[in-house]
Amino acid sequence: MSKFIFKKVFSLLLCVIFTFASLTGCCSTQNSSSLTKVTLNEVAHSIFYAPLYVAIENGYFKDEGIDLTLVTGYGADKTMTALLTGEADIGFMGSEASIYTYLQGAQDYAVNFAQLTQRAGNFLVSRKPIDNFDWKMLKGSYVLGGRKGGMPQMVFEYILKMNQIDPYKDLTIDTSIDFGYTAAAFSGAKEGDKGYSDFTVEFEPHATALEAQGKGYIVASLGVSSGYVPYTAFCARKSYFKDNKQTIQGFTNALQKGMDYVNSHSADEIAQIILPQFIETDINTISTIVGRYKDQETWKNDLIFTEESFTLLQNILMEAGELDSYVPYTDLVNNTFSINAH
Repeated sequence: MSKFIFKKVFSLLLCVIFTFASLTGCCSTQNSSSLTKVTLNEVAHSIFYAPLYVAIENGYFKDEGIDLTLVTGYGADKTMTALLTGEADIGFMGSEASIYTYLQGAQDYAVNFAQLTQRAGNFLVSRKPIDNFDWKMLKGSYVLGGRKGGMPQMVFEYILKMNQIDPYKDLTIDTSIDFGYTAAAFSGAKEGDKGYSDFTVEFEPHATALEAQGKGYIVASLGVSSGYVPYTAFCARKSYFKDNKQTIQGFTNALQKGMDYVNSHSADEIAQIILPQFIETDINTISTIVGRYKDQETWKNDLIFTEESFTLLQNILMEAGELDSYVPYTDLVNNTFSINAH
């Protein structure tokens, strides 16, 4: 073969290679950019929501074509505001917030499409150790509670009433401290200070941290004492469902995979997966907390938000004086995606 022919063939081969590389690069960029961006605003960042973090860390959302951005709202009111103003595509919080906004006349209200937890995730922490705790021991005490009208506070009051305790007459419940700051207020107060409390209601990892510091003792699980309660669910604006059905289905599929994982793996295995989400908490503490939640059957097997559960939620709202009449289940819950999740 002459040098001239060789050069022509070689040049042609180079052109083919460069063209192929260029096309490959384009395809790669296209695949990356084809992921649908979704902003999720969560009410709090807690090990209580382990199935969500398993889905993130194991790449289940990316597998479903979703580029997920996770934002913490620090309170259902703030999370719902972010959802209704379009700062978030999907909200994760107690479903009482969706009922409130519906009753306030919002046109583009939030619709729940996947329930994650079926028990309360907080614990009653005492300043002193109690071997045989009884809820009636709270009579005459001072307790740091949750935000009035919020799910943690309403479930707490629900338990008190189940034990024939009047939340407004038999004890003092301080609901003035912002979400996430009650543990610091509890541990920092000295006897004789204004607001010095006997008990505090805490989520993890704050409850376990108080015990580790010798500042408090977990004496009861609100999740166990209240029974099955639809504590948290994912929701989106009504308008979002119209043009984003595929995205919501993919999002729900990813959640279901996360749920399947936590229900089929040990606490230690789950802790290893979600560790990057809680870098300030040591692995043994995460495992202990996950084990505690698994033992009390915190997480459902599926994501279906049943009408029975929704009615129970409304009953709790009514008993707390936050709801005067029932709202339609079919308006605020859409189980299409959870039923079809795989």
